Amino acid sequence: MRDWERRLLLTLLWPIFWLQGRHVRRVTPRMPEASGSREGVCGHGPVCRVLVAGDSGAAGVGVATQEEALCGQLVHRLSQHHRVEWRVLAVNGLDSPGLVKLLGDAPLARFDVVILSMGANDVTCLCSPQRWVQWQAQLAAIIVDRFAPRLLVHSAVPPMHSCMALPQPLRWFMGRWALEMNQLLFGLLSGQDTRTMHWHPETTTSNGMAADGIHPSSHGYAQWADGLSQLILATGVQAP
Repeated sequence: MRDWERRLLLTLLWPIFWLQGRHVRRVTPRMPEASGSREGVCGHGPVCRVLVAGDSGAAGVGVATQEEALCGQLVHRLSQHHRVEWRVLAVNGLDSPGLVKLLGDAPLARFDVVILSMGANDVTCLCSPQRWVQWQAQLAAIIVDRFAPRLLVHSAVPPMHSCMALPQPLRWFMGRWALEMNQLLFGLLSGQDTRTMHWHPETTTSNGMAADGIHPSSHGYAQWADGLSQLILATGVQAP
């Protein structure tokens, strides 16, 4: 979808989108971030230092504890092969500019793997795909400067076109916007060794959703963590 097509659709459908968005905000249960420690050490073997950063997906909204959330489930899988030193830096509702500030203010540290959950709030803020990719490049530069990871994984914007909590045509429009973001970033990352992209399993939106119909459940986070752990283990990333 080109910029002029996006602007035209927004102009024509904005009253419907506004009403539908207002309805979703009114009826959707507000779920807190997962409770529990946001850093720790787990497992035995070669050290693998992992940072999970970003929005509500990284913060574990949708489940009760960090053990059920993305980082906890990822650490559980990686700790079968590594001594995992992990940390979560995340805030519910964060967009890319907010994450730039959060990471820029974070203490300097070394991580072997950094995983970013970012994009859904940029979609709802109507950040253009081209501008969003620029924000991801800025995030990558900050991460390299402050954390020097061997691998940076951009977790794709969730498949919003399959999110049944969003009514049509809002779901189609948000889904199309998210897909364009993902496709543009994927193309730019193709062939890179230290920066890659991980796509969400499509089944997350059919059998892995929390009560709000927006965020993952424990099962959804498990599916997400499965794919990420396989990616990380396949690269053999660990501390020197």
